[in-house]
Amino acid sequence: MFARLLAGIRIARDTLERACGAPDYAAYLAHERAHHPERAPLRYGEFFRKRQADRYGGDGPPRCC
Repeated sequence: MFARLLAGIRIARDTLERACGAPDYAAYLAHERAHHPERAPLRYGEFFRKRQADRYGGDGPPRCC
């Protein structure tokens, strides 16, 4: 019963994060391991700031992806 509640909370959190456009750090880590094993992945804070800058136009023109 408790496990089902936790699973529901995780699903709700993931849905809200995607709806808000929050970046998926776990997917990023999986991609980096699979496609760029020679690079050290960004820490979460660095990753989040980079994705926000990319999305909302930090250093250059705004981008959608």
